[in-house]
Amino acid sequence: MSPTNHDAFWMPFTANRQFRRTPRMLVAADGMYYTSEDGRKVMDGCAGLWCVNAGHNRPRITQAVQKTIATLDFAPTFQMGHPLAFQAADRIAALAPGDLNHVFFCNSGSEAADTALKIAIAYHRVRGEGARTRLIGRERGYHGVGFGGISVGGISGNRKLYGSLLTGVDHLPHTLDLERNAFSKGLPAYGAELADSLERIVALHDPSTIAAVMVEPMAGSTGVLPPPVGYLKRLREICDKYGILLIFDEVITGFGRMGGTPFASEKFGVLPDILTCAKGITNGTIPMGAAIARDHVYEAFMNGPEAGIELPHGYTYSGHPVACAASLATLDTYAEENLFERAGDIAPYFEEAAHALRGLPHVIDIRNVGLVAGIELSPRPGAPGARAYEIFDRAFHKGVLLRYTGDVLAVSPPLIIQKSEIDQLFGTIADILRTVD
Repeated sequence: MSPTNHDAFWMPFTANRQFRRTPRMLVAADGMYYTSEDGRKVMDGCAGLWCVNAGHNRPRITQAVQKTIATLDFAPTFQMGHPLAFQAADRIAALAPGDLNHVFFCNSGSEAADTALKIAIAYHRVRGEGARTRLIGRERGYHGVGFGGISVGGISGNRKLYGSLLTGVDHLPHTLDLERNAFSKGLPAYGAELADSLERIVALHDPSTIAAVMVEPMAGSTGVLPPPVGYLKRLREICDKYGILLIFDEVITGFGRMGGTPFASEKFGVLPDILTCAKGITNGTIPMGAAIARDHVYEAFMNGPEAGIELPHGYTYSGHPVACAASLATLDTYAEENLFERAGDIAPYFEEAAHALRGLPHVIDIRNVGLVAGIELSPRPGAPGARAYEIFDRAFHKGVLLRYTGDVLAVSPPLIIQKSEIDQLFGTIADILRTVD
C-alpha cells in the first residue's frame, strides 16, 4: 500500500518538500532493474547508492540472510564472539591488499571513517606520540556524516550547519582541474603536484602534531574526481617521510567498482595504513562497514596488559551475524561470477559510451574510471544544480535511475551491466541532454 503521509519519514539528503510534491517510489528490485510504484522497470544506473555491485535480489545472499536470521539473529561481540564474524573478517582481510589484515566491523561508511580516525589518533598515543592529533582531509572529500567524517571531509554543504566541528583539522586542495584535464579518459594526466600541498601543511603545523591524512582514492560523492596519475603515490611518500598514517576511504571505490581489482589501492598501486569500506561489502543488503588496519597499526595496540581493552571503541552491531552472513555470501557471489574482473573487461566500453556524450548541450566535462562516470554540466544562471536535478527526474520517468550532485550526473551501475544496457543508460542521458534547456 502506498503511504499517504510523507511527513513522518524525514528523508536523508533530500529536498523533502520538493519530494512530497512528486514522490518517486520504488517497490521491488531484481538484477539491473527496480520496479517503480506505477509498475515501470527502472534501470539502476547508480547501484542503489554505489552499493549494489552484484545487482539486486541475488539468491545466495538472500538465502544466507534468511538462514542466519532464523538461526542466530543477534550475538554480542563485546567480550563474546560468533564464528561468522571471524569468517567474514578472514575473507575480507584476504581480499584486501598487502598486510591490511585486521578488520574492525561497524555498520556504515560514516562509522568506518570515524573508526579509522580514532584508530589513527590512538595509534600514535599508544606509541608515545600523543601530540599527533591533527587530521588532514581534502577539499570536496566525503567521509560520511559523523562529526569526524564531516570535519575531515570537504563538502561545504555537509558542514555549514554544524558549527566548528573537530578542531585541529586541515585540508589539501581538491584535484579537479577542468582547464588542464577536461574530458580525460581514465586518470587525468595533470595534478600529481597537488599532493605536495601536504608538505606545506606539514611545515605549517609541524609533523609531530599530525596523526593522519584521509582521502578517497577516487572522490565519488562530490562528482567523480579520479586521482591524477602519480598523485596517490606522492601522498604515500610524504606520509612515510613524516610518520603520518595514510587512510583511504574506499566506501565507494571498494569491491570492484574501479574494475579489475577488489580495491582501488591495489588498482592504483598504493597501500594505505588503514582502509575503510562499506556499501559493496554486503551488496547493500544489510548495513555493514569496516576499517581495515595494517599489521603495524594493529600490533601497536597489542603491547599492554593482556586483560586490558586495547581499543575502547565499538558498536552494538559490530560484526552483526546477519550482516556477516550477507557479506560472506556477497563475496562468494563476486568470486563465482568473476565480477571484479568482469568490471575491468567491460570498463573500456563503458568509457567510450560515457565520452560519446561529449559535444552535447551543456556538457563541460566527462570523467571516468572503472565503472564510474561523472558528466559535469554548465549550471543554469542563478540556479546551480537545477539542470542536473531536472535530468535526474526526467531520466527516472524514462526508466533510468541516476545520481546527481550539484551539476554533475554520476553513473555507477552494478557490475553485472551488459553492453546493451550501457547503451540504454547513456542513450537515455543523451536524449534528455538534447531536449533540456
